[in-house]
Amino acid sequence: MSERKIGVYVCQCGGNISDYVDVERVRQAVAEDPDVVVARTAMFTCSDATQDEIADDIKLDDLDGLVVASCSPKLHTFTFRGVARRAGLNPYRYTQVNLREQDSWAHTDDRLGATEKAIRLVRAGIARTRLLEPLDPTVVETVPRALVIGAGIAGLRAAIGLADIGLGVVLIEREAEVGGHVRELGTMYPHDRQGQELISELLGEVRRREGIALFTNAELVRKGGTFGNYEVDIRTRGDSNMTRRFEVGSIIVATGFDSYLPEEGEYGYGIPGVLTLPEFKKLVDASEGPLVYGDRPVRSVAYIYCVGSRQGESGPHQYCSRFCCTSAVHTDLELRAKAPKVHQYHLYRDMRTYGRYELLYNDSREKGSAYLKFAPDTPPEVQRRGDGQLEVRVHDQLASQEEVNLDVDLVVLVTGMVPRSNQELIQRLKLPVGRDGFFNEIHPKLRPVETVVDGVAICGACQFPKTAGESVASGLAAVSWSAAMLKQGRAELDPQVATVDPDLCTFCGVCMEACPYGAIGQQELGGSRQVAVIDPATCKGCGGCAPLCPEHAINVLGYTGREVEAMIESLAAGVA
Repeated sequence: MSERKIGVYVCQCGGNISDYVDVERVRQAVAEDPDVVVARTAMFTCSDATQDEIADDIKLDDLDGLVVASCSPKLHTFTFRGVARRAGLNPYRYTQVNLREQDSWAHTDDRLGATEKAIRLVRAGIARTRLLEPLDPTVVETVPRALVIGAGIAGLRAAIGLADIGLGVVLIEREAEVGGHVRELGTMYPHDRQGQELISELLGEVRRREGIALFTNAELVRKGGTFGNYEVDIRTRGDSNMTRRFEVGSIIVATGFDSYLPEEGEYGYGIPGVLTLPEFKKLVDASEGPLVYGDRPVRSVAYIYCVGSRQGESGPHQYCSRFCCTSAVHTDLELRAKAPKVHQYHLYRDMRTYGRYELLYNDSREKGSAYLKFAPDTPPEVQRRGDGQLEVRVHDQLASQEEVNLDVDLVVLVTGMVPRSNQELIQRLKLPVGRDGFFNEIHPKLRPVETVVDGVAICGACQFPKTAGESVASGLAAVSWSAAMLKQGRAELDPQVATVDPDLCTFCGVCMEACPYGAIGQQELGGSRQVAVIDPATCKGCGGCAPLCPEHAINVLGYTGREVEAMIESLAAGVA
């Protein structure tokens, strides 16, 4: 094989790597490789200055391979592919070695061992790069129309944004009415607008745009085709009960969330007068004066926070729902404006009215609401006495663990968001789901609405708990993502996909069963011989099919058997 000209750049990552790995020793060790013509260290390889330096080296030294040893490829793969492309190097002749998550962070107590491991990892990256061939992206034509699933506040705003930039929209809602949870809300924070009015305005905007086709009582029953040219079947329930087919270039999922429903007896739930926050919010919204519950005036209310959220390692909902603290405080202020004499007690673990919403928290305290902090291992206890009065017992950490007994008319359980049950949709779109049950994006900062399924984005509270404003912002982010892809009329797909050698394939069908994306089909060659064929526009390059092939007929471009074996041999070699 002819000699290569590879550039290697070892990142200090602002100390995240260099505090535990001798990066200069790593650089010196790999610089001795005969195919390495440039070897440098940098404080941050992802910085603009270092990117420019790498691009200059590629041009001046005519590099034909690039290795960046830094953080996870999930973070900066596209960054350094972009550097290679700008400098005239094929971006698929680049390898990113993960020295942070796979080495320095894993071996903080062993600098020598971490350094030796780093040398092996970088040498493995060089071995792979030495064998890499240039690849060209798969180019597909795109349909200038998007499917938006879910017509809550995020889905409605996304549909309007898509239509305003000239894209067609198919907007579907599973329920009979649009608006989701926001439709049921009265006064909302921080603008004090009515939720029903917001949804009514958005629905009016949708109806004024001819490019939006809205279907309620509707659901996605089939997705076919390939990225950029999906065929979707939409079935509507009711009088029509019919199925319509559309061609769409992208799909935006905005299916929202469900509110946590406490179990019977959880913090007294099921006892008359113990309500969830959504139930109490409706009661307050409907009140025009003194609050009444069960024909009795309400003179005191106790809020218990973190019900259904932050449940600890044994619970299914270990995350913070983020919006609940502010929602409870805002409801407190709404009630105080209508019934100023009601005593309100807030029993919380941690108060998380983040950002500008802390002003609401300060306002509530200044107007007389009491806040008592409890420990997670000593939560409040709720019981109903014989006289019908609710009693809440709590150990207040702000008062030296003193036990406080509160006699109240209502107990409000401040419940959080939980992922909505969407199993059929998950199966049809192959949506990635996190451990918390919400849909997963590729990267929360760099690709915050994209999923690993090409052409499918997520936005709103189906992704994680969000306020209405945050949901709208993510919906508009999904609009920008769709526009960047669909307005050009063409899109590029990663060419690092699986391929089949027809001379070796005997079509046993194992690969077809293993593929989670339905990318593998069957093709007949001459003489009635059957072989597997892989659609590059559907394949995600996961590699799940390759090790199962008994004839070794499948390779993933960029990670062929030869390239992986070279990496393993380099990892196994000793460090001088």
